[in-house]
Parts: sequence; C-alpha cells; structure tokens
Amino acid sequence: MHYRRLGRSGLKVSEISLGSWVTMGAQVEEQASLGLFHAAYDAGVNFFDNADIYANGQAEIVMGKAIRDLPREGLVLSSKVFWPTAPGPNGRGLSRKHITESVHASLKRIGTDYLDLYFCHRFDPDTPIDEVVFTMDNLVRQGKILYWGTSEWRAWQVSAAYAAAAQHHLIPPSMEQPQYNMFHRRRVEMELAPLCKEYGLGLTTWSPLYYGILTGKYNEGIPTGSRAALESMAWIRDRITPERVEIVRQLSQIASDLHISTAQLALAWLLRRKEVSSVITGATNPAQLQDNLESADAVDKLTDDVLEKIELALNNYPDED
Repeated sequence: MHYRRLGRSGLKVSEISLGSWVTMGAQVEEQASLGLFHAAYDAGVNFFDNADIYANGQAEIVMGKAIRDLPREGLVLSSKVFWPTAPGPNGRGLSRKHITESVHASLKRIGTDYLDLYFCHRFDPDTPIDEVVFTMDNLVRQGKILYWGTSEWRAWQVSAAYAAAAQHHLIPPSMEQPQYNMFHRRRVEMELAPLCKEYGLGLTTWSPLYYGILTGKYNEGIPTGSRAALESMAWIRDRITPERVEIVRQLSQIASDLHISTAQLALAWLLRRKEVSSVITGATNPAQLQDNLESADAVDKLTDDVLEKIELALNNYPDED
C-alpha cells in the first residue's frame, strides 16, 4: 500500500480507502462488513470513510465494532454532517447547533474520542460561511476532530471558506470530497485542481467506478445479486445507458490488453492524478476488495498511448456535472 499526504497537511492516508456508503449497515451483512474492514486494514488501508446519514447511522455503529480491537492511532476515520439526522428545522444543515450535536452523535456511535477527518457533506446556503468555519475551528481546538473539509462544494464555496479562515485567523479546510470518475470529471479537473495547487487542498474522491458501471459488470445486462438488481438501488438502472455501456466495453478491451480488470483501469486512471490523496472504494465481497487494492499496481501501465486510447473512448461522452 502506498500512502499520500492529505493535500498540504502532514497526515498520510492510504491511496486506496474503504467507504461505507450503501454497504456497511445496509447492503452488506454486519459480519461480512467487519471482515471486509479487517481485510482492508491488514492490506494496509488506514483511511475508512463514513457519514452520519449512511444507513441512518448504522454504518457508523458497524465501523465502531470493526475498530474495537485495532490500534486507534493506526486509523484515519471520517464522518460527515449536513443531511437530516434529527427532527425539526435544526436537524439538518451546517448551523453551529446541528454540527455540534451531529459530531457528538457520530463519536458516540463509532465509540471514539475524535474523528481524524470531518466533512461538511454539502454546502448550506442558509448558514453564513463564517459560522461554519468558526464551528469547525472550535471542534479542532477541542480535539474532537483533527482536520475538517467539504464534500461536493463548488470551487467558489471552498474559496469562501478559505477567505473566512484567513480573515479570522481560523483553521481552513484541508480536504474536499468530490465525485470523480471517467463519467464525472469536469468539476475536479477544471474547478478543484487549481484550488489544490493554490491552497494545498487534498481530494478524497468517491464513486470512482460510477456506481459499479465502470467495472464492466453491466456490459451484458444486470446480474442477479448486483447493486443495480436491488429495488432500493433501482435508480442505478437509469444510469446504465447504451452509450455508457458502449464506452465501458471499449474500456474493458483496453484493460484486457493490459491484463488488468476494467475496475483497475478506472481506479488507476484516478490515482495518476497528483491532486488525489485517496480514492474511496466500496466492496461487497473479498474478491472486489482485493481487485480494488491491486489497482495501484496498474498506474505504471497507463502510458501516454494508453491514456490517449482512454480519452478517445471517453471523447464523445458529455461529462456530468
């Protein structure tokens, strides 16, 4: 496993990390989730991503069980705040009240004294940016979180947070967590990459396989037992369009020529970017986890000729934003 600095910070995170969205506490049974967590840790993964909204808090509870017998100092744990987790008008957003109550609830569910990373899960237009930055700064100084960041914020919103931190001599965000994959790339490459250079922002990217479509598993239809086969995940089926499947077929041929899986090609394509501190992956079984972990070995295979072939395959696809 290789480790990268989280942007300009001194924290080092595994370049492949394990996320909890739609798996832990939901799609994957608890014992299987614990096994995947420990297998990832044994393989060198130190960054485990979570959020208070995942499986209505159950994902954090499962994470808490997974870390009981592991050295806390060897882990980089995250959670997020924004989406509704309590009744009433103050049960969501980024007000000082909701952030404070949410972080305490996450710490209790996970069973830890602090979070290494804490993300503002979306931008909140109803809360002044100064209030958000002051609250996060206060949590860092209290030792309840070590680094704070944003998720799915636009470049101007991140810049506003940096400006507020500079004006009031507060701790600025260290990371942003955007969706980044072959079908969703403009925001990272055009908007966020310049901020990474200017502010030292680190990126922990999610959905690297575009809901599993970039693995090639849906090239010939929807397999029984796959995520898209679940009624709760039926929205994925709308994304499995003929145009995307044709592109993935071309990518699968490129991967085959390199003797790697289509998923490894997609993950290696992300890892080649210096702005990316960690690629957050999901897994429902040990074989998927192992395939993802081996993707770092494929980065060296992405020569200029290979990257050109990938760009030609993606050339006619309108990027999502």
